[in-house]
Amino acid sequence: MFDRILIANRGEIACRIARTARRLGIETVAVYSDADLRALHVEACDAAVRIGPAAPRASYLDGDAIVNAARAAGATAIHPGYGFLSENAHFAAACARAGLIFIGPPPAAIAAMGSKSEAKTIMGRAGVPVVPGYHGADQDPALLAREAERIGFPVLIKAVAGGGGKGMKAAGAAG
Repeated sequence: MFDRILIANRGEIACRIARTARRLGIETVAVYSDADLRALHVEACDAAVRIGPAAPRASYLDGDAIVNAARAAGATAIHPGYGFLSENAHFAAACARAGLIFIGPPPAAIAAMGSKSEAKTIMGRAGVPVVPGYHGADQDPALLAREAERIGFPVLIKAVAGGGGKGMKAAGAAG
């Protein structure tokens, strides 16, 4: 188990992680940007480290600042919460290189799940039911039309990367 973890997030998720860690007897370290100095998650933790200015890109998304904060605070592990760096394979690997435990999936799993087509392939091989679709690299319009016929209409066209439903379009049969 861990003696002290750094929570690389803010808001409600950081408060929940801190509450659970406290129940388990684990000390917690909050990180905060200039905008969050007096935020509830900072007060909920045993210690706090400033990681940068208000903009998330310059603070909560700065993996080096997070790793340095963990080292400075004597944390042995980093809990990313959700969002921010939680699905960043490079950050999880950076934690390992720094001798810190990343509380979450290993970098290879994060990378695989980051690609929707790769994730679907992995799940299909594991016997998990998946929605039929085409995930090949060949994007020739004639091939895509044949694949749509094979799958059946309507089809949903989705970008391989991105999330939250961005870039999804429904397509019906031609003609």
